[in-house]
Amino acid sequence: MSAVYDCGEPRTRADGLRAAAAAVRSGRLVVLPTDTVYGIGTDAFDGVAVRGLLQAKHRGPDMPVGVLVGSWSTVDGLALGVSRQARMLIEAFWPGDLSIVLPHAPSLNWDLGTTRGTVMLRMPLHPVALELLREVGPMAVSSANVSGQPPAATAQQALDQLGDSVAVYLDGGPSGEPVPSTIVDLTGEQPVLLREGAVSAEAVSEVLGVEVGPRS
Repeated sequence: MSAVYDCGEPRTRADGLRAAAAAVRSGRLVVLPTDTVYGIGTDAFDGVAVRGLLQAKHRGPDMPVGVLVGSWSTVDGLALGVSRQARMLIEAFWPGDLSIVLPHAPSLNWDLGTTRGTVMLRMPLHPVALELLREVGPMAVSSANVSGQPPAATAQQALDQLGDSVAVYLDGGPSGEPVPSTIVDLTGEQPVLLREGAVSAEAVSEVLGVEVGPRS
């Protein structure tokens, strides 16, 4: 049976964060608010839990899961070198709506799907998400919906789609317009825009000093 916690109330928010942290540490799934849409997440280093996340979404490993972090410094332990371009984007847009794809550190024992040696990282701008991430560490997080269905902009929409496959739902209120994060791939010689979302391509290009667009 899933538990839903109203994070608009201080007492239930604290209870919900404790329950969510316990769920993540035991390899279960949680739904949490982010600054884009609601996410479904679990321990990034628990391969069984990540496969459970993909199963809950009815999605295969060919669409790997990104990782949310609670601080800038966490990235240094997850990526195989953090380039100057990556640091420029982190300083400009984190916490916020920009996801960055980097080569992942080969020593990490995780299975996020078919990543081909890369990892997509983001630090969200939402107090509930940040508090949970700082408590449990990096989380594998995807949009809280069944694959092919609209992303959830409320905890109830997530519950309607994912039901009891999720142990804990943290209700942070409506997320607003369900606009996804922008994704920039920094694994090659030139930055590539994989998806334009909440952060415009122009804003990314301005920070990096080069025009950033889709792979030609």
